[in-house]
Amino acid sequence: MKPFIDPDEIWNYINNTISTKEKVRAVIAKSLNKQRLTLEETAVLINANDPELIEEIKQGARTLKQKVYGNRIVLFAPLYVGNKCTNNCKYCGFRTENKQAIRKTLSDEELIQEVEALEDNGQKRLILVYGEHPAYSPEYIAHTVDVVYGVKKGNGEIRRVNINAAPLDIDGFRTVKDAGVGTYQVFQETYNPEAYKIYHLGGKKMDFEYRLTSLDRAQEAGLDDVGIGALFGLYDWRFEVLGLIRHTNHLEACYNVGPHTISFPRIQSASSLDMDGKYIVTDGEFARLVAILRLAVPYTGMILTARESATIRDEVISFGVSQIDGGTKLELGSYSDTKNENQDLNREQFAINDNRSLNEIIDDLIKKDYLPSFCTACYRLGRTGEHFMEFSVPGFIKRYCTPNAILTLAEYICDYAPNETAHKGWQVIEKNIETLEDEKSKIELRSRIEKIKNGNRDLYF
Repeated sequence: MKPFIDPDEIWNYINNTISTKEKVRAVIAKSLNKQRLTLEETAVLINANDPELIEEIKQGARTLKQKVYGNRIVLFAPLYVGNKCTNNCKYCGFRTENKQAIRKTLSDEELIQEVEALEDNGQKRLILVYGEHPAYSPEYIAHTVDVVYGVKKGNGEIRRVNINAAPLDIDGFRTVKDAGVGTYQVFQETYNPEAYKIYHLGGKKMDFEYRLTSLDRAQEAGLDDVGIGALFGLYDWRFEVLGLIRHTNHLEACYNVGPHTISFPRIQSASSLDMDGKYIVTDGEFARLVAILRLAVPYTGMILTARESATIRDEVISFGVSQIDGGTKLELGSYSDTKNENQDLNREQFAINDNRSLNEIIDDLIKKDYLPSFCTACYRLGRTGEHFMEFSVPGFIKRYCTPNAILTLAEYICDYAPNETAHKGWQVIEKNIETLEDEKSKIELRSRIEKIKNGNRDLYF
């Protein structure tokens, strides 16, 4: 059977799709009607090189994001559990050839200390990250998830644990699903099989097709909340964008639900990095591809990480990003160790470029009229997979998301925010309440905010 990624098919769309003003504007109009774009329609946007059309694509993405997501930005933090790895990937600081890497796996006690430190800052959502190593088995991942969910400090608790780890077999995915994980991320890195061979020189990750079909196995195991991604800078960014869309098409066709999230990290400095820079993505290209992805997949969450600088993040958040990390640290044990704030690439997977604290990011989002959110209600109420699509595709999810975002921000303000942030936070909450159309909803929301002020927690619609 031919794999669902066909490089010739993708290059055919890139090389033979003509972009005119009329075509580009027609594709943008289709997306603004909240309809998924085809590969050919996405290629129309990719091949639009006129600066005027690029700006129209960005503006279309801004408009679509407001229609689907409003002004909410969901916040999370990555937590590295272990960096042992059997793979030898040229772009990664964890690669086996990197003898300078300092290997570590958090003990349960250290993991608890890390989670407590994150809770002290107000985090409610984590993504646990593991190297690809036999020590990090499905049973071990499930155990660490259980440990994290069990940590409660003051009003702090982690309500959603996502995973970024090695591909598993079906039984393995069942094991982690039973532990209550949220989204399971597996990034293909590059969707071009020949380029993939160049970068993956050892370990199980050398198997392109096993990695490509990993999230099919997750779906077969009943884990219907999955995240895909490509590492931009390994190959032509245009090809990778269409690869992500083709992967989305495949999951939707086979399982009636696409990926919950798409990530688009760019190559950054890393210990023992071995790259020639041929496919480095410029800031301008990065902004374009983010806007194109937003238009191509209106209802898919898009994740932008602290790999990018604060300046770049500020620019592209408006194009359609729905989730960002805040207060990010990548060195194992660094959240609880406040003595050392400097990055040591021998202890980290790659360099981060946005070192702001969680509160600094929240404060900045509020200044820019965004609504920071720690909401996890949909996942805990079973609104995932097909059920999530039932709510989100018609737009009904907005009746839950804005009120729930407001409630989680109210919690943060009461428990963690400095006075200046709190003052601005209550103002943005009031402003967003006034945008709600249903008066009964406004009354109930205000009532729940008062309950939060009086000590109640974890209220949601």
